[in-house]
Amino acid sequence: MYKLLAILALVIPFSVHAQTTQEKGLAIAKEQDAKNSGFKDYSNDIVMTLKNAQGQETVNYLHSLTLEVPVTGEGDKSKLVFDKPIDVKGTAMLTFSHGLKPDDQWLFLPAVKRVKRLNSNNKSGPFMGSEFSYEDLSAPVVEKFTYNWLRDESCGDWQCHVVERVPAYEYSGYTRQVTWIDTKELRTVKIDYYERKGELLKTLTQSGFKLYKGKFWRAEIGKMVNHINGKSTVMASSNFQFGTGIPASEFEANSLQDSH
Repeated sequence: MYKLLAILALVIPFSVHAQTTQEKGLAIAKEQDAKNSGFKDYSNDIVMTLKNAQGQETVNYLHSLTLEVPVTGEGDKSKLVFDKPIDVKGTAMLTFSHGLKPDDQWLFLPAVKRVKRLNSNNKSGPFMGSEFSYEDLSAPVVEKFTYNWLRDESCGDWQCHVVERVPAYEYSGYTRQVTWIDTKELRTVKIDYYERKGELLKTLTQSGFKLYKGKFWRAEIGKMVNHINGKSTVMASSNFQFGTGIPASEFEANSLQDSH
């Protein structure tokens, strides 16, 4: 009897399934998604500062609306509207984020007075001259990527999971992204974007996180640096308002020209 128990004690630990790095990466992504669910809607103001390689700056003022879509495999709906300067005022972009299906995006340009549906095959282009691409502005959806946990390491004052994610959807401008997600609150603090040739193209760093409604963390500063052309774009967000009941009609393509 004692001999049998001794054998079982040796065998049982090895019969338990060990989590692979891919499974761990996916689990982190799912936990992060669940932690951020339930906000319903929110709005915020944005100051977008574009800096060229010579250090010259251009500043735009925008506001953003986001509507939660609580459906597995689907992402949120979002709208960005330029408020000033006058030459871009009224420019608006609407995004419906999806999983493996191409995102739906529309752009309204006041100068041509029409709403243009963006080609799903080419979302890697710069958004309004910034270092953020149209693809970057799509809400994260777990199903968009495959994942691989690489390691845990310190990231400033925090400890972070370092997780590689590879786009599972067609027409991405990136071969892979490496994300740093803090282990305590699951905030994304950094993303390295690798272009189609495998070179590091851009890095996004996020800082100034604030907690809203006791659950939802949002970064005040998102800085995207392009390592190839030396340009950068900073999006400084403020005045977050959660759960105000933004109507679904705000997220209709045919109403983009009436955005304000």
